[in-house]
Amino acid sequence: MTDLDFSGKTVLVVGGSSGIGNGIAHGFLSRGAQVHVWGTRPSAEDYDAAEGSDLSGLIYSCVDVSDSAAIAAHEATFDSLDVLVLSQGVVRYGQEEFEKPGWDYVMDVNIDSLMACASKYHPLLAAAKGAMIIVSSISGMQGNIGNPAYAASKAAAISLTKTLGQAWARDGIRVNGLAPGLVPTKLTAVTTENEKRLQGALRAIPLRRVGTPEDMAGVVMFLASPLAAYVQGQTIIADGGLTL
Repeated sequence: MTDLDFSGKTVLVVGGSSGIGNGIAHGFLSRGAQVHVWGTRPSAEDYDAAEGSDLSGLIYSCVDVSDSAAIAAHEATFDSLDVLVLSQGVVRYGQEEFEKPGWDYVMDVNIDSLMACASKYHPLLAAAKGAMIIVSSISGMQGNIGNPAYAASKAAAISLTKTLGQAWARDGIRVNGLAPGLVPTKLTAVTTENEKRLQGALRAIPLRRVGTPEDMAGVVMFLASPLAAYVQGQTIIADGGLTL
């Protein structure tokens, strides 16, 4: 389908080194885009395919998005940008998010860095009349008993999608979001790698399966494509019906 042909387009996936972000990056790559990804390890060679990381064909940069100064200082290896996907995210278990260090770190990555990255690339997106997609979570739409910072940051990400969608429409930038349900990644391993917890989770999902990074990539590519030309400020839930 030509509407999902990204040949000649430049895409940056922040958090594209593993998990959902990596699936999104390869989705764009398979449809002709030049795809840049950011991760936290020194080089692409420091990632292991067994951890859900495939950096083949992607242009990698190491940027610690918990540090706003590092985001500001990073020199892009491209001079135009058509699609910006903000897929960075962390979670802290063991009640760490109830204390200030854990709360602050999760907020730094999950919400503060979104605005820092968006602001940094606003001029390039405006020049290209491009698209930005913010990856949040269904946790931003409901309580999350053990992870107050994660849930609050994802709720903030959904609100930021609405606000930037409204503010940046005048610049020709379409801003939308994706709220995934349960997808096996490093962040969700506490559930997906525990058979009892996984079976309990599957019983609550009408489609009776977990999502995949490829499932998430499909939604993001739709939002970045001309097929979604009149979609603005919306967050699409992709959770197999879990929140129904």
